[in-house]
Amino acid sequence: MKHSILAAAVAAALTGCAGTASRDQLNIQNPTVLQRGFGAPQDVSSGAATKQWTDVYTQIKHRGDVLNSLQGRLDAAGPRKDSYAGAKAQCWINAGKEAFAAHDDWGFVEEAIGEAARLAVSLDVADGATPAAAQAAAQSEAQANPALRTVTKVRPDLWDQLAKVRVDPRFAWCPQARKLVACSEVELMYAGHEAWTRAFDKAKQRTDALQDQVRASEHALSSCAVPAPPPSPLPKVMSLSSDALFAFDRGDVPAITPQGRAQLDDIANRLRGSGFTDRMTVSGYTDRLGASTYNLRLSRQRANSVKQYLISKGVTIPIDAQGFGKADPGTACTTRDRKALIECLAPDRRVDIRFVGQKTVMPSQ
Repeated sequence: MKHSILAAAVAAALTGCAGTASRDQLNIQNPTVLQRGFGAPQDVSSGAATKQWTDVYTQIKHRGDVLNSLQGRLDAAGPRKDSYAGAKAQCWINAGKEAFAAHDDWGFVEEAIGEAARLAVSLDVADGATPAAAQAAAQSEAQANPALRTVTKVRPDLWDQLAKVRVDPRFAWCPQARKLVACSEVELMYAGHEAWTRAFDKAKQRTDALQDQVRASEHALSSCAVPAPPPSPLPKVMSLSSDALFAFDRGDVPAITPQGRAQLDDIANRLRGSGFTDRMTVSGYTDRLGASTYNLRLSRQRANSVKQYLISKGVTIPIDAQGFGKADPGTACTTRDRKALIECLAPDRRVDIRFVGQKTVMPSQ
C-alpha cells in the first residue's frame, strides 16, 4: 500500500506537460493536485495517509474476495437494492472491481469497499427503498458523498447539476433518477481519484463520458411527480344540511345543488377503492313542519338520491338508505315567527352518513 503521493508527483514530472489541457478542463479545486514533481506537497492536505486512515483501511485484506462478499450481501437486499443507497453501493462495488483489476494500490479500492459497506449497512438498518428514506439519504451532501483521501473534486459544474436533482422533491419518487445520480456521483469520485494520481487524461475521458448520464438524470426527473397526499380520514358520522344539498322542497338527484354535488364528490373521492369502511348508511331527516307522511317520503327520497349519486361516482361499498321524516330532531325552537322558526329548524333538515366498520387509518389512494 502506498501512503504518499510522491510516486504520482514523479510520474507527472516525467510526462512533462502531458495532460495539462485535460487538467485545466477538470476545474480541480485542490491546489496541491495541480503541483508537479519533487516539490509537490505530501502532507495531509494533499492526501497523505493519516494514522486513522491506515488503521481503518489497511485492515482490508483480499480485496477481490471482499468485493465479491459485498456483492452477495447487496444481492440479498431484495427491493431495497433499488433505493438511492442500494444503487450507490452497487456502483461503488463496480468502481472497486474496476480499480482492483487495474492494480490500483493507492487506497481507492479500499475506500470503495468502505463506501459500499457503509451503504449496505444502511440498507439493513432502515428500509432504504422507501421514498422518505431515499430523500433523507440523499439530502445531506456530507452523508451522500463523504470526502475520501484518494479523491479530489473535479468538474464542480457536474456536481452542482447532480445536487439539484438529488434535492428535488420528485427525486424520492423517481427510481431511475436515483440510480443515475448515485452512479454518476461514484463515477465523478473515480474521476477525482484519477486526477489525484495525476492521470488527468483518464479523468477527463471519464467525466466527458459522464455528461450524458447527468443529463439523463435530469430528464428522468422530469417524468416523475410527487404523489398527492392521502385524503384526510372521514369522521364516523357526517351530517349534511339538506338546505345545502337540495333545492327547496325537492329530493330527486337532479335537484342536488352544485354545493351538494361538491360535498358528495369529496366523500366519493375519499371512499372510492380505499377500503376505509365496510358499509355506510344514509339517513334522511326533515324538520317538524308539514305533514308526517310528506316529510317521511321526502326524507326517503333524499337519502336514496344521495345513495344513487355516490354510486354513480364510483363508490362500491354497500349503502343502506333510509328516511325518518321528522324523527330525531336536534333543535328546541320555540319562536312563533314562521320565518325565524324555519331558520331555527335548519339543523333538523339533514342527511346523516354513517360509516360502519370504519378502519382506524384511512389508506392512501
